[in-house]
Amino acid sequence: MPLFRQENRQKTQESRDLYAAYEIAHTAADFGAALSFLVGSILFFWKDTETAAIWLFVVGSLLFCLKPTLRLAREIHLLSLGEVDKVAERAEQT
Repeated sequence: MPLFRQENRQKTQESRDLYAAYEIAHTAADFGAALSFLVGSILFFWKDTETAAIWLFVVGSLLFCLKPTLRLAREIHLLSLGEVDKVAERAEQT
């Protein structure tokens, strides 16, 4: 079963719950990155807070890097759920 398929997300209640949890984490990373960049941008108005602004940009960048990582982890996790279902079905047939 390939990655990033809609049917992987809807197979079972467990896969729907897992998908929702990853979506919450992805959205939290979005908000965290956006907030870091917004506050960092504001802090650049004053020379005294320039270092804090730079750190917020680094944190925001890390959060943006986290987003595709979460999506890939979610899809691999969902895929592994599907494979477990197939193994269980094969075991029942024997």
